[in-house]
Amino acid sequence: MYRSSLAVGLALIILLAVASQSMFVVHQTEKALVLQLGEPLDRIYAPGLHFKLPFIQRVEYFNARILDYDAPPAEALTVDKKAIVLSNYARWYIEDPLQFYRTMRTIPGAQARLKDVVYSQLRILVGSYTLAEVVSSQRAAIMQTVTHKVAELMKGFGVRVVDVRIKRTDLPPENARAIFGRMRAERERQAKQYRSEGGEESTRIRSDADRQRAVELAEAGRKAELIRGEGDAEAARIYAETFGKAPDFFEFQRGLEALRKTLKQNTRVVMTQDNPFFKSLRE
Repeated sequence: MYRSSLAVGLALIILLAVASQSMFVVHQTEKALVLQLGEPLDRIYAPGLHFKLPFIQRVEYFNARILDYDAPPAEALTVDKKAIVLSNYARWYIEDPLQFYRTMRTIPGAQARLKDVVYSQLRILVGSYTLAEVVSSQRAAIMQTVTHKVAELMKGFGVRVVDVRIKRTDLPPENARAIFGRMRAERERQAKQYRSEGGEESTRIRSDADRQRAVELAEAGRKAELIRGEGDAEAARIYAETFGKAPDFFEFQRGLEALRKTLKQNTRVVMTQDNPFFKSLRE
């Protein structure tokens, strides 16, 4: 009985080993191929539980999700002979695992092939447009055309390309320095032009202000002289009216005023006795 139990246990272990080698599970995010002696069978296995021949067959799994590939920057030349550095990424997935295994085998191999195809198509398309069109107006059209052509070229490898996009556009360092130099020179030229226009406008405003100042000063002087003349006339009228009432006082006042002006200066005066000045002093 012991030997029979041992044989049954050994048979169960062998049966379990064979069963574990015969069954395999494909997850929802995967597809699978069964390889027999290194050669793939024609069937593609969807998610679920499947069976294979133990020991002589093995399973190769493939990611069924959309994959992203961020390509390194590469240089291209536009139709106006401007160099540009393009950084792009592609979104793709394995559509036919059987064809993919026969042509690419691995995802790194597919990415290397995808990089070559994408950049070759980008160089062709970019070479048909100017730098300004690549950067702005025709960028969407270029991406759409590149996506379509790359998808057609990669279909034979069992790969489906969903989208190709230019992530970033840069200039080579030597071109960037030259362009920045031209931009700086243009800005300096505009700054000088603005300063010249500002100086011209400042001179015009200052001249206009000086002219208005001269006009206003002249007008104010004219009004002042007019008012002063009217005041002098009014003073003369008052003096005439006042002195007309006392002629002797007026004559005496005029004599004193003349004498004050004469004696104000350091001058020797010689007068006769009948001189009105001497008469006034003596009296």
